[in-house]
Amino acid sequence: MFRGNHPTRVDEKGRLKVPAEFKRTVDEKYGAQFYITSVDGRIAQIYPFEEWQRIEEKLSRLSNFNPAKKNFLTRTNYYGQQVEIDGQGRLLIPQILREAAGIKGEVAVMGMLTYLEVRNMDSIRTEIQAPFTAEDEKTLDELGI
Repeated sequence: MFRGNHPTRVDEKGRLKVPAEFKRTVDEKYGAQFYITSVDGRIAQIYPFEEWQRIEEKLSRLSNFNPAKKNFLTRTNYYGQQVEIDGQGRLLIPQILREAAGIKGEVAVMGMLTYLEVRNMDSIRTEIQAPFTAEDEKTLDELGI
């Protein structure tokens, strides 16, 4: 499982050095292949390829005419690329996604259980200031959290 926030930098070529805390999980559980994508162009989502394949398997059960499936695949394919981690533990963030999300320099790399999110540091600082809503609390309460 990926947990926590481990800020790092994206270099001038668009490579993200995977933080050591997350790299250990990658080395223990996953291979070198990843799928990097986004559903909104604001947040890069880094999936170990094994986890991305689980999503694809679920999607493949839906009709090709399902509008939610088509919308999801259009977005994740537009921003997405399969990449391999290099020998120095770096992943190349797709250029189209780097530009859309402003992913350069200092970034937040956050564990989201089965994948990582990479966000522009300024935008996450702004977003985290928004209050936790009553709907959020209700949903968590329904889960017993």
